[in-house]
Amino acid sequence: MKGIKLLGLMIGIVVLNIAVLSPGLLGVEIGGDSVLETASGITLLVVSFLVLVYGSYTLLIKPPYVPPVREVKTHEDYVAALSQFRNVKGLKKEIALALDQLDRIDKKKDTLLDVLAQRFEPSELSYKKFITVIDEVRKLFYLNIRGILNKLSVFDAQEFASFAGQQHKSGLFSNRLVQEKAALYQEYMAHMSGYLGVNEEILLKLDKLLLEISLLGSTDYRDVEDMPCMKEIDQLINQTKYYKQ
Repeated sequence: MKGIKLLGLMIGIVVLNIAVLSPGLLGVEIGGDSVLETASGITLLVVSFLVLVYGSYTLLIKPPYVPPVREVKTHEDYVAALSQFRNVKGLKKEIALALDQLDRIDKKKDTLLDVLAQRFEPSELSYKKFITVIDEVRKLFYLNIRGILNKLSVFDAQEFASFAGQQHKSGLFSNRLVQEKAALYQEYMAHMSGYLGVNEEILLKLDKLLLEISLLGSTDYRDVEDMPCMKEIDQLINQTKYYKQ
């Protein structure tokens, strides 16, 4: 996508310069009798070069703006915020999994809404109960992603990887310092694994919920809240230590 935008910018600059500097069109001539035309032509070339350089930097080098964690609100914000850490040494698997989970939660939400719309009217109490539970469990999911982002913002895993590499090569640091650093890193990774684990459980329960909804025609539940998966989801929301109102 960035390459296409850059190509479009280059073509636009070339077309503009041809249109302005071609004798048969606007007739601006560099090196002709008119000093004003020469100055205008040179200015156009310089400006075109600067625009091309800035455009190339913006599209190919400049990192995209990523809002601070406190400003992350939409699904796209979470994806953008996590993506900036995708190449951090020591965390590539975790970040890849978190991004995959974000993709899956979005797809499952759409699928659940489609299935509910086919089976219930939005005014029905059962529909409202399902929507409430889905919203709550998604809230839990995104709070876990926010927890991951908070950990990423305060702990530099790449720094630890560099520290461990230096220690392996030179043995500069005391065993006590190395052990404390390693313990801190393990605690950090345990939090990351905890958030990812809860989110994976959420995704599994949403799959179960989809299955149970599809079986509603052949299974008699007096109340939606009696459905096994609805109970499991409610229990997960209420008991997980990562969830805060």
